[in-house]
Amino acid sequence: QVQLVESGGGLVQAGGSLRLSCAASGRTFSIYSMGWLRQAPGKEREFVAAISSSGANTYLADSVKGRVTISRDTSKNTVYLQMNSLKPEDTAVYYCAADALALRWPLRKTTDFGSWGQGTQVTVSS
Repeated sequence: QVQLVESGGGLVQAGGSLRLSCAASGRTFSIYSMGWLRQAPGKEREFVAAISSSGANTYLADSVKGRVTISRDTSKNTVYLQMNSLKPEDTAVYYCAADALALRWPLRKTTDFGSWGQGTQVTVSS
């Protein structure tokens, strides 16, 4: 199992930016693809972004393309989600997650992930 701890959430005005961080521990971080997902009140958890174990490949949901970047720093066992031009509809709890299997790509579904963080709240005011 891997332990994931998110940070960086908060309250921001529409058009603003936030960078979320996810620190991983407990297993070899570098061989697992990682992702970010979010869940708004009353809605199902949805896929936001994923990055391959090497960092060479990324995937972004259509709803965030052009505004969001996912990256990872293997030396720090950390994955990041840089969010720009935030909109009120981006308001949600954001979860970091690790692939259930090593060296797999692509990831597209919430069921691909085997370990989850506790989540960090992002609130975008209009």
